Amino acid sequence: MGNKSDLPVYWSLLIHQDWRLHIAATAKGLCFVGSQNHNFEEMSEWSKACFPGSTLIQDDAKLEPFAAELIEYLQGSRKNFTIPFDFYGTPFQLSVWNALCKVPYGETASYSDIAEQIQRPAAVRAVGAAIGANPVLITVPCHRVIGKGGALTGYRGGLDMKTLLLQLEQDGSHVKSGA
Repeated sequence: MGNKSDLPVYWSLLIHQDWRLHIAATAKGLCFVGSQNHNFEEMSEWSKACFPGSTLIQDDAKLEPFAAELIEYLQGSRKNFTIPFDFYGTPFQLSVWNALCKVPYGETASYSDIAEQIQRPAAVRAVGAAIGANPVLITVPCHRVIGKGGALTGYRGGLDMKTLLLQLEQDGSHVKSGA
């Protein structure tokens, strides 16, 4: 994994219609997608925790390939991401995040489903905590995880953002954020 504290972290503010998301990447790939309409502080705090000692450098050109795929997704024309990722977590978190990537576009899974998929059926609460720690919203689709009875449950980006993303995937067309 190397020393991640000496890596520069590049960032940009993605603005598409009503969407405003801070995104960040290292030289290896996308490492952060922020919450809808949250300020720079959300990304700054995350960077300090996950990449201590690294420098945040605004670089819209470096982030353009990541922004382009996110915009295609928000327009309803992209269902899968091909951009590289560079995120760090515990082995358990990584197993959960990888399982999230297997939930198909337009479908949902429960926390129990994810726990079963990673062969830890009793770890439903821990799965929820790992999902809450997902650093790359939208691209690692934690918005597709719902409560067992179909209820919308917590989401780092807020339930309004989660609802919009699920509507986008159900309708297959662009949905304005309404913010």
